[in-house]
Amino acid sequence: MSPRRNRPPRSGDISSPLPGEPGGRYGGFGSTESWQGEEWSVRHVAGASAENKRYRCPGCDQEIPSAMPHVVAWPEHGGVDDRRHWHKACWSAKDRRTTQVRRSRNAPRY
Repeated sequence: MSPRRNRPPRSGDISSPLPGEPGGRYGGFGSTESWQGEEWSVRHVAGASAENKRYRCPGCDQEIPSAMPHVVAWPEHGGVDDRRHWHKACWSAKDRRTTQVRRSRNAPRY
């Protein structure tokens, strides 16, 4: 008996992955967490599957370099524009941080 082949899904078979199941645009496993009175969808992104883009972490206001493992989180009933990319440590420490990151008046908002 030959080993099983892992084939990508056909275009008609793609559906949004459920929390806890692998798949989706970012890969990894998704889950749902409660934070600030809302349910958040959370997906851990491996460095190999991260896009060649830089993101700004809302927890520490520092850049997340391309190909670095991180967390993508968005409100359960939010849209694509509500997704935020966090450092794993910043997402874990979100409850211990202050409520608002202070920026200078001319600081860029990413």
